Amino acid sequence: MRPFRFALLALSLLMLAACGEKQEPYVEKPVEDLYNTALNTLEDRLYLKAARQFEEVERQHPYSAWATKAQLMAGFSFYQGNKYEEAVAALDQFIELHPSHRDAPYAYYLKGLAYYEQIADVGRDQEVTDRALKSLDEVIRRFPDSRYARDARLKLDLTRNHLAGKEMEIGRYYLRLGQYLAAINRFRRVIENYQTTEQVPEALLRLTEAYLSLGIREEAQQAAAVLGFNYPGSTWYKDAYARLAKEGLEPSEGKGWFGRTFGSLF
Repeated sequence: MRPFRFALLALSLLMLAACGEKQEPYVEKPVEDLYNTALNTLEDRLYLKAARQFEEVERQHPYSAWATKAQLMAGFSFYQGNKYEEAVAALDQFIELHPSHRDAPYAYYLKGLAYYEQIADVGRDQEVTDRALKSLDEVIRRFPDSRYARDARLKLDLTRNHLAGKEMEIGRYYLRLGQYLAAINRFRRVIENYQTTEQVPEALLRLTEAYLSLGIREEAQQAAAVLGFNYPGSTWYKDAYARLAKEGLEPSEGKGWFGRTFGSLF
């Protein structure tokens, strides 16, 4: 009997609690009031609350012009509140529904920023960095003359440098293990895909090391030659030159992979 009494008591308490809770009834409000309330909340820097209020504008008045504005503002509010996943979802919705809207360039740009601000250090997975790269590049391709394209280009450089840094980290790891072919593939990828980044001089040095370790002297000499031509005063070139000198070699140009690759790049 005692377990039954406890169960009955618990059920009674739950019923009392349910009765005590007051659920606010759904009340449709004028769209201007909803939108302005959300704006005021945003100005108070209550970003997540503002985002939900902008979503309420769309929920109550889905076919109004205010709903279109609210979609974009919800994305902005989530972004300001560092809720990047929610921001991207809201911005994707806006872009999908309003691809020709006058604020579409800003929506693409804000999406790129949402990914860009999540870029981690090069020691971590770079999936978000890759998404930032694609999103920022899309801003530049779609809206090259917009005011957002210039900033997107600046941020694109840093994004590429992060991706190149990741390739270098993996390449160095393979080099330490003596897996020279795997290392070479990573360093060549940096040189081919991220030519304007600060990682290129070291990539050329590491290629010189890897080719020497494999006994492929001609490619090692060509890598050092390209390094010396483009970064003559760098410590990377001095190191590469010293490594060749130990083998009785000097940098030289040739018609191998380096001749084909760098003929049009540098």
